[in-house]
Amino acid sequence: MLTGVRIVVLGGDARQLEVIQKCAELDATVSVVGFDKMQRSIPGIEHQELEDEVFASADVLVLPVVGCDDQGKVSTSFSDTPIYLKKEHVAALPEHCIVFTGMAKPFLRELCLDNGLRLVEVLDRDDIALYNSIPTAEGAIAIAIRETDFTIHGSECIVLGIGRTGFTMAKTLQGLGANVRVGIRREEDVARATIMGWKPFMTTDLAAQTGEVDLLFNTIPTMIITAQILSRMPQKAVIIDLASAPGGCDFRYADKRGIKALLAPGLPGIVAPKTAGGIIADALIRLLLEEQNAREVKS
Repeated sequence: MLTGVRIVVLGGDARQLEVIQKCAELDATVSVVGFDKMQRSIPGIEHQELEDEVFASADVLVLPVVGCDDQGKVSTSFSDTPIYLKKEHVAALPEHCIVFTGMAKPFLRELCLDNGLRLVEVLDRDDIALYNSIPTAEGAIAIAIRETDFTIHGSECIVLGIGRTGFTMAKTLQGLGANVRVGIRREEDVARATIMGWKPFMTTDLAAQTGEVDLLFNTIPTMIITAQILSRMPQKAVIIDLASAPGGCDFRYADKRGIKALLAPGLPGIVAPKTAGGIIADALIRLLLEEQNAREVKS
């Protein structure tokens, strides 16, 4: 149980509703800011204004998956009022407070560092990234079906990168009967891909692999699908870039060539917010329970 733990949730989307719900069910005191247009009824939560007093007694500050931008702006889907996390807000947090987000930009990292606060970026955790790769792959498949006039079964698919997202993406395509090739950057990944039944190639040889591709899924967050690569791709090909913005594709040149190229980061929160929110909530709850156990052992 989280009895006695005060959690402040600042902005966010439908994923945060799952965090709020699960924490409230475990008897945490949950205050929310930026949810004035939330239609879902969650018993026991407190709607608050953005004031220093809200932060002063917080044990945990929960920010959206994307944290805040470098001006401190916090995104929210449930309010028309802009929300900005300011230096004085963070300074008001107690020293023991944990700041919990998906990924942090330099602004938030510096604020936490300057105030000696622990910052947890949940998307850095292997377990969370692996769980999130499932709705990401499902979302990418949904986009591919919507944007093409052919079946995935029997199609020529390339997945760039076989990290956590790329691995699940390739496995999902394989399960649908696609011919899967994977672009790798390390020689040791050749065996891994081969064992899975995929055809590996080094990403440095990408230009030679794209002549007959139908669908290309990128998970590498650097410019890899260059104009040179695009010039060799058939116009029928569809590119779905799953890397963080700005992605790894020259979208301007793709448009010029008439190749459909879509940047699609953050799919878990779009296609499966309940599942994605549950993943985040479970991670937060595990962290807080571990903290409680550690304190009990010390005492």
